Amino acid sequence: MKKHPEIFICAGEASGDHHASALIRAIHSQNPSITLHGVAGPQMVKEGCRALHRMEELNVMGIGDVIRALPRISRIEKSLLASLQTNRPDIAILVDFPGFNMRLGKKIREMGIPVVHYIAPKLWAWGSWRVKKLKQSQDRLASILPFEEKWFGNRGIDVTYVGNPSAMECRSGWSRDELRQKLGLNHDNRLIALLPGSRPGELARHVPLMAELNIEIKKRYPDAVTVTTRAPGVSDDQLRPLLDSGVTLINRQQEGYALRVDAAIAASGTATLELALWDVPTVLFYCASPFAMWLGKKLLRTRCVGLANIILGDKPVMPELLQEEATVENVLREFVPILEGDASAKQRQKFSELKEILTDKNPSEELAKIVLKQLS
Repeated sequence: MKKHPEIFICAGEASGDHHASALIRAIHSQNPSITLHGVAGPQMVKEGCRALHRMEELNVMGIGDVIRALPRISRIEKSLLASLQTNRPDIAILVDFPGFNMRLGKKIREMGIPVVHYIAPKLWAWGSWRVKKLKQSQDRLASILPFEEKWFGNRGIDVTYVGNPSAMECRSGWSRDELRQKLGLNHDNRLIALLPGSRPGELARHVPLMAELNIEIKKRYPDAVTVTTRAPGVSDDQLRPLLDSGVTLINRQQEGYALRVDAAIAASGTATLELALWDVPTVLFYCASPFAMWLGKKLLRTRCVGLANIILGDKPVMPELLQEEATVENVLREFVPILEGDASAKQRQKFSELKEILTDKNPSEELAKIVLKQLS
């Protein structure tokens, strides 16, 4: 290994910044002399990564914004490649963000720099025709879903399951009693989470539905306390109807955050996997734009949309209500049995299986070992 190895690392959105910062900590814990630079978010910079470009320059939402941002994104890519020519790293780590990183990875490999892609693109769900592009864009794939090892391996990709970040993080955090203490509740109160998502489009479609659900839940269960969370970048105004309906807001950036509630209604996304890992019986819903839903039905290769459901055999362990099925009446019909009946016990039994499947590997530490071995 060189005396002072250099790593290029690129993350393009908040979740990537979070995962990359944990990876940087793990790398530095094993070799403090390594320097890192690349496309970085605030957490990565805090861990000592030098930002050639800020992550926020790439983070755009919606087709219209993407089209308008294309010239800027192209300039950033050219700038990065020029920097890599001048200050050649020993390895490049591309974190998630496949649209940009797969294109960038191909060009970095053409320069003779080895590339590790962390967090596999979900080509098994849609876009399997992009396997060829993925092969060209990386030398090693680090996956966070266990079934991906076989799927990508069967298609000629060198892939390793390094563990799941949510599975690791959800092992700790507030207990049920600690969460209740923070909220000033006793054991008689039902504690329910209503989670509408974090992206602007999701919030616009889901918050009004969540507000109606909150009102109906409070009518049925006057003792119930409902909570929601706010992701970074989400304003009170985006949550206004839900807040006005009487929901309590919890900041998920607090140290020890863990939403171990009695039951939840949640938009499909990472939150539903977290809820499963916290043993929270959940009803999953999602409303997309008509075009996105039409496209999803054409492309999706799984029966379920929720990650916990897909991992557990692609079966609706959490009931899934999508698009026009996601009404107040339908959601409550699925929700009441998990709040009052045996459905909650059945879900929790399957959630125990989920934890065993995901294992207790620490993905940052596992990937740091892979990277350091590559550098040796």
